[in-house]
Amino acid sequence: MPSTRDANHSVAGSTSKTNANRSFAWLSVSILTAAGFAARLYCLTCKPFWFDETFSVEVARVTWGNFLHLLWWREANMSLYYALLRLWLYLGQSPFFIRTLSAIIATATIPAVYWLARILYDRRIALIAAALTAFNAYDVRYAQEARSYALFLLLTILSSCFLIRFLRAPNRRNRTAYILLTTLAVYSHLYALLLLVAQFLAVRTASIPEAFSAEEHPVSWQVLQAEMRRSWTIIGIAVAPLLVFVAKTGAGPIRWIHRPGIRDLWAFIEHLAGSDSWQLATLYGLAVIAAVLGLGNVIRRRAQTWEVWRCQFLLIWLLFPVVLTVVLSFARPVFLSRYLIFVLPALLILVASGIQRLLRGWLLAPAMAIILLAEAQGTAFIYTHDFDEERDASVAAASFILDDSQPGDAVIFHIAETRIPYEYVRSMRSGQNTASPKFREKLGPEIIFPNHGAGLGYKDFTGKPTADSLRSSLPSHPRVWVMLMNNGTAEEPDPTTVMLTQVLPEMFPRVERWQFTKVEVRLYNRQR
Repeated sequence: MPSTRDANHSVAGSTSKTNANRSFAWLSVSILTAAGFAARLYCLTCKPFWFDETFSVEVARVTWGNFLHLLWWREANMSLYYALLRLWLYLGQSPFFIRTLSAIIATATIPAVYWLARILYDRRIALIAAALTAFNAYDVRYAQEARSYALFLLLTILSSCFLIRFLRAPNRRNRTAYILLTTLAVYSHLYALLLLVAQFLAVRTASIPEAFSAEEHPVSWQVLQAEMRRSWTIIGIAVAPLLVFVAKTGAGPIRWIHRPGIRDLWAFIEHLAGSDSWQLATLYGLAVIAAVLGLGNVIRRRAQTWEVWRCQFLLIWLLFPVVLTVVLSFARPVFLSRYLIFVLPALLILVASGIQRLLRGWLLAPAMAIILLAEAQGTAFIYTHDFDEERDASVAAASFILDDSQPGDAVIFHIAETRIPYEYVRSMRSGQNTASPKFREKLGPEIIFPNHGAGLGYKDFTGKPTADSLRSSLPSHPRVWVMLMNNGTAEEPDPTTVMLTQVLPEMFPRVERWQFTKVEVRLYNRQR
């Protein structure tokens, strides 16, 4: 019979080993986080600012009154990011510094994914998932953009973390954190509502409380479900202003989204895996299949254990938003790959689980090295390219107008929003905030449309010029610049382009044209 001393020694040794494993895990996560931060900061300004980023900056820089009007009027989506960026701009306004906010937030997704995977699985799978996240090119792509996607991704991960924590340890702290983080996620991007529905489905399909038997429940399963219903009700009330906004604006803000095809879906899968080729996506698909098939014996017993439910939860998170948006797109296109970036953590954790099942012992290290090398190639690609679409050259076009303009020139923007990159360039050159009423410097041509007063206001973000307004405001100018974006094709221009093409030659018979990526600049001159 072992002595008491031997038993105490065994317990002490086990505790020491557990502490050593925990320390090693967090040291590894710290190293991965530092490496991920370096990957997100490297080449941060290699790609130029484009329309969406200048839009973020100018929304964040308008006066408070205009800011609140704009959010309620047409830009409630991403409102949390705009508010954070507004504060961030007080510290600096260089392109590098502006994008650094997203890079910092995106870096936090690495330990967040580790924590979520650790809650669902074990330390080894959590470390694999964190490593996949650190160098995933899709994550790095949006970590280097002044938009809300990095914040959106982080908040959805944390929301799911506290959902699982509450299900396994129901207490006020976990419940409050879940409600708060889920609400913030919706305010960072409206598509977080899809995650909320996926979470609802995952919880409702948990048929027995034994699915969460890893930790003791101080309440019954019925009481726990009632608590979840109350939590979702509170979240619904908290995001009600956004729901009213959606009902008020309808699909107008996303009417430019095109209906996806098979190639679009496959490209999304490739990019989500962190590459622009099929090899890594195929490997990830095999790993997901391995993660699911590894539960075959448990599923055949028809028992919903914790092992089954966690895989089911990740599959619903990964597949439901994609399938739903594709189906809805047959009626009204709503599928856009970057709006679905929040399914990435579910994919990476399932892949990590599958890798753990497929590759054990000495095979794991070389296999992970190969996978991370493939991810690094994808990351190197996105430093100078974009996965999903070619960014416009609106900043370059605005710079061209400012460089070549002459005293007395005027400028018209085909749609009001096209003024946004122009104002961004003006502010960078003058060192002033053009949204402020104090901005009076005559930098560049006089703005004919949109122009609703001194500085940039919420009314300047929408609308189109009319023929009568142009005929009454242009006679005093010798030349007029026109900047066109999103105006149809050369064969089928939109009505505003047709109007400009017909009306302006009446006063300005000579016209010159310059083509930039997705942008056309015209100069109309009175002299032939």
